[in-house]
Amino acid sequence: MDESCYDTGMRIRREVHGDAWVDQAEARKTTFDADFQHFITEVAWGTLWARPNLDRRTRSLLTIAILAALGRSEELELHLRSSQNIGVATDEIAEALLHVAVYAGIPAANSAFSLSKRVLAAEPGESGDGKRD
Repeated sequence: MDESCYDTGMRIRREVHGDAWVDQAEARKTTFDADFQHFITEVAWGTLWARPNLDRRTRSLLTIAILAALGRSEELELHLRSSQNIGVATDEIAEALLHVAVYAGIPAANSAFSLSKRVLAAEPGESGDGKRD
């Protein structure tokens, strides 16, 4: 039997964000936002992130750039942390943020670089040169 978009979405969401984060998010879910949480799991994760033409690393970098351009710091922090789960190197994130500077503005990139330095410095496996150990 084929996996539903929701089931696919939950699987991909767990692969990207990790079981602990998804379990916490699910525990915080209420009747108020349950439909919204189902929607984003099904549509964003089960449809968009499941498409075959871009790999997860590329999707992660696109997501980081878009969130940085929009100034969505809370979601950006989450996706910065999660990018490490799927093998995105910090030098790749820096390149994406340079694109943000040119195409969305220096203030947006400046904020994103600042947040990225705080988030990624806390991540294990960093050697200090921008590349994964």
